[in-house]
Amino acid sequence: MASENLDTVANLPYLTADVPGIGGLIKTFVEDFFVEEVPLYEPADEGTHIFFCIEKRQVDTFKAVRTIADALGKRAREIGAAGLKDARAVSRQILSIEHVDPTVIENLQLPGIKVLWTRRHRNKLKLGHLRGNKFVIKLRDVDPARKADAEAALAVLQKRGVPNYFGPQRFGMRGDSWKIGLAIVKQDEREAIDVLCGRPAEGDSPAIFKARELYDAGHFYEASKIWPYNCREERIALKAMMKAKGSHRRALFAIDRSVKRLYVSAFQSWLFNQVVAERIRLSALDTVWTGDMAWLHDRGAVFLVEDIAVDQPRADRLEISPSGPLFGSRTTMAQGRAGEMETALLAAQDVTPEHFRNIKGQKVRGARRPLRFPLSNFDFASGKDEHGPYFELRFYLPAGCYATSLLRELCKTDVRKLDVSGEGIDEVDEDEQE
Repeated sequence: MASENLDTVANLPYLTADVPGIGGLIKTFVEDFFVEEVPLYEPADEGTHIFFCIEKRQVDTFKAVRTIADALGKRAREIGAAGLKDARAVSRQILSIEHVDPTVIENLQLPGIKVLWTRRHRNKLKLGHLRGNKFVIKLRDVDPARKADAEAALAVLQKRGVPNYFGPQRFGMRGDSWKIGLAIVKQDEREAIDVLCGRPAEGDSPAIFKARELYDAGHFYEASKIWPYNCREERIALKAMMKAKGSHRRALFAIDRSVKRLYVSAFQSWLFNQVVAERIRLSALDTVWTGDMAWLHDRGAVFLVEDIAVDQPRADRLEISPSGPLFGSRTTMAQGRAGEMETALLAAQDVTPEHFRNIKGQKVRGARRPLRFPLSNFDFASGKDEHGPYFELRFYLPAGCYATSLLRELCKTDVRKLDVSGEGIDEVDEDEQE
């Protein structure tokens, strides 16, 4: 399986490659980006936990939770949230807290935060308890004459589905966090820390470039003084190396376990993206093969494809889709041609499922994920307001699917450059593995 030049999401192939991109910008204004959570379940209207829906403007989820907790005299960790939402946006999401009078919550008056409703439930809301998200996105700095190209690309995506790539936030600022995950999976502590702290590259800020140079030269103390304060893992690793006389093993051990889990998840996600890319190159993203593990979109379950004559019409109706692996120790592998592809991809990285079983401090069982997702409740329109012309997209995405996948197909632009705010538009913590 070819994987050259696929280290970044920007270089992955498009399903709509034959349709010119329209460019554009998102989040030019706060009102240009609206997202609303669709909960996994409705509150039971009984119990000690209070579920409440907030609408926030220019406030990220972490800040909203801290602000609300302070106003209620609670700790932030006592508030439950199903997902993380952007700051530069108008967003509606559901939170929960226990043993608080609903009237007190309803009467909160906080900057950028409005409480829309409260309801009782028996349990705390937990991360990932989302069915999906509704989006309304205005794309600006576009030529109204390009509407036909936009409609052509969207027609393909509505018929064939949207490639279910993991977005760029999954892979860090340099797009290489998956390489750290690969090194962790292979228990190569030196490689993991070398990627994290060394190997300067084009695009690094001057300070970070110099810090990486100093690390590569073995000047750990000098490097630690240059790393910006927000580069927490790099600073922690270097501090541990100085104490342990250059031990890469101690440096990796010092990094928080949850962060190391994100690195491994990035490696799983990178592998998955390669499967999506290969199926697009083979014009088989919307085709099921004998031996595929097909994804049932209405149930979130998989089954083995044995009769193409039966299952391909279901794929044509976007009822099912081929799935790809989030590799782990218990991942159910496809068979036939799809299985050979998955096995070859893992072997190309000199990794086996056994490697995931032996990761220190982690249980990486794995899962499967659809290679595409359908556009639901979709609408596209052009318009003009006091700020100029725009294209407006309205759609629903299941939890764990990325809005960037739709935007990159439409705009044919690195989605990080699309976003005026620079904060990213996708969540990285919603999709759970088995």
